[in-house]
Amino acid sequence: MNRDNDMGRNAEHYADPTPTAAMKNIRKEERQKDAATMLQISILVPLLRQVADLAGFEILGRIPLRDKVTGKEWR
Repeated sequence: MNRDNDMGRNAEHYADPTPTAAMKNIRKEERQKDAATMLQISILVPLLRQVADLAGFEILGRIPLRDKVTGKEWR
């Protein structure tokens, strides 16, 4: 059994819900931040397409974006 992946147990294999709960909260916060970023992107991409259209161009593919703060790439 791999002890590193068993966060619900301590070194003696007794139940220890604290690390599991902490990771759950961290993941929840990350999902909320990602959802907020996705909302911004869902507003931004149609605007980029409209600007290209007004300039006489058409966007042919995906528009990869990188968050300047986190460095995370969105494709």
